[in-house]
Amino acid sequence: MKQVVRDRLKCHVYETRDEMGKQAALIAAQQLKAVLAKQEEARVIFACAPSQNETLHYLTMEEGIDWSRVVGFHMDEYIGLSLNSDQWFNIYLQKHLLQKVQLKQFHFIDGTVDPETMIENYTKLLGEKPIDLVCLGIGENGHIAFNDPPVADFDDPHLIKKVALDPFSRQQQVNDGCFATLDEVPTHALSLTIPALMRAKRMVCSVPGPTKAMAVRHTLFDPITVACPATVMRRHEQAYLFVDKAAFVEANRIFEAGE
Repeated sequence: MKQVVRDRLKCHVYETRDEMGKQAALIAAQQLKAVLAKQEEARVIFACAPSQNETLHYLTMEEGIDWSRVVGFHMDEYIGLSLNSDQWFNIYLQKHLLQKVQLKQFHFIDGTVDPETMIENYTKLLGEKPIDLVCLGIGENGHIAFNDPPVADFDDPHLIKKVALDPFSRQQQVNDGCFATLDEVPTHALSLTIPALMRAKRMVCSVPGPTKAMAVRHTLFDPITVACPATVMRRHEQAYLFVDKAAFVEANRIFEAGE
């Protein structure tokens, strides 16, 4: 439907959520194929949220990707869920990614172990080699990963940290149908930091649906500050934002007005 460039961020708008996911997957696949043509393995960070459903569906169907040479990383994980809970993000990744393609390796964030130990181990894994691709979304409060406005730091010295979840962010988990009530949503999580995400060579961000309309508007048109953490993508040289018509409706009002 439309393309909008804000600073360095390239935003692509599509009529439907399905088309959005298909095109986001295409750009992600192009990066994977290019990387694997030049080096032995590709390292990818994956988000875990319903916004990623279509993108992961089409990415796992894409021909020509040697998944046996792809190493995957987990973007964030809750702390404190019961061991048998269905809401662990690793379950989402198993269903939407790992049951469909066979990766060389996938490094999960374990929310059941001592957080400091997990932080130390995951920091080492992330630092071993560059990250080639990150597939992410934007929260209703503008977060990327679980970098909510109160804890977001564009210059964070860490690659992963323990964070307290903003009430707005916790409510989104209810809105997404992941939890029945707010009281069920954990209050803390382990999250990759903004610098960890920004280090990726390419960012492919998929943001569908009317509940994300204000977040997309803020991402594209607000000043680049932690008040809307996703605005930082406008500084990345290879960041792509894919949205459907419903998610672009608020941003479109400003775009059409030429503000």
